Amino acid sequence: MYEDTFSKSLEGKYQNDFWYALSNTIQQFNLTPKYFYDLLSAFKQDISKTRYTSFDNILNYCERSANPVGRIVLELFDIRDEEAFKYSDAICTALQLANFYQDVSIDIKKDRIYIPIDEMEKFGVKLNQFELKQNNTKFEQLLKYQVDRTKDYFSLGRNLFPRLPGKLEKQIKATVFGGEKILEKIEKINYDILNHRPKLSKIDYFNILLKALIK
Repeated sequence: MYEDTFSKSLEGKYQNDFWYALSNTIQQFNLTPKYFYDLLSAFKQDISKTRYTSFDNILNYCERSANPVGRIVLELFDIRDEEAFKYSDAICTALQLANFYQDVSIDIKKDRIYIPIDEMEKFGVKLNQFELKQNNTKFEQLLKYQVDRTKDYFSLGRNLFPRLPGKLEKQIKATVFGGEKILEKIEKINYDILNHRPKLSKIDYFNILLKALIK
């Protein structure tokens, strides 16, 4: 439904003012329509898919649910080179992954698990541990593996900073530092995200903003 309405808006057939404004913005800033189709695809997938067999499946979701947002922001600032896109994708994927791990205790209530089944099996973690909220050494090792990999994505994404104009650079830095802080909090609770949801405090937000401004 939305894909069809979106396609028609790009052809100049607007269902309402929202679609006119969106189409006009895309034309004005020469944005890539594919990124919007990707987002719609990810939204649809969220309705029906609740398990992911491998990390490649997770990455495919991130490529459509998170990465297009970063690319759209770059295009709004007329940044369109592939290196910038690569680093932006790394940041957006890392943010999506960090959000998955932060919200495990919430997502399981919706019968959603964003941790690959093959990696759960590798570390000896059973699916019912999520529902029973059974944290143990095996689960901690599984989450440590997820967190360490996400840190690598953030590290790669930091290469984007020098390519950004001043104000946007500070905003993206703050966003990255916030995601990294969530991972740090997950580590501090020994990866027990089944029973605790790490979140940023007012002090955290202040320190993140200060760090973004001075670095």
